[in-house]
Amino acid sequence: MNMTIRTTYLVFCILGFALPYSQFIPWLLDRGLDIPLFWGELFSTRMGGFFGMDVLVSACVLTLFVVVEGRRLGMHRLWVPIVGTFLVGVSFGLPLFLYMRHPHIMEPNNAFHTDAPKRRAS
Repeated sequence: MNMTIRTTYLVFCILGFALPYSQFIPWLLDRGLDIPLFWGELFSTRMGGFFGMDVLVSACVLTLFVVVEGRRLGMHRLWVPIVGTFLVGVSFGLPLFLYMRHPHIMEPNNAFHTDAPKRRAS
């Protein structure tokens, strides 16, 4: 089961990269790297603004989660999912972080491990 969920995270990571970029690359080839135009088109409608704001807030929350959870687990290279989030999107950064985190939470001495003894409430 452990390898299956980790493989699933990797599949979502690949999809989270490929699907957004399948839309962005053609736009980039047509218009060039025009940041004001990019933001203008993203927020040109209320629905576009809705999704744009949702992704921006989600990216900030994910960044905080990566830093806090990653440090708690003693993970390295936490900059990778953060950079991936801001260069691709949450759809790439979140599954990448979950993929990276999975071996750490499966360690026998970790409280998340299924074989770890249950803690009593104080």
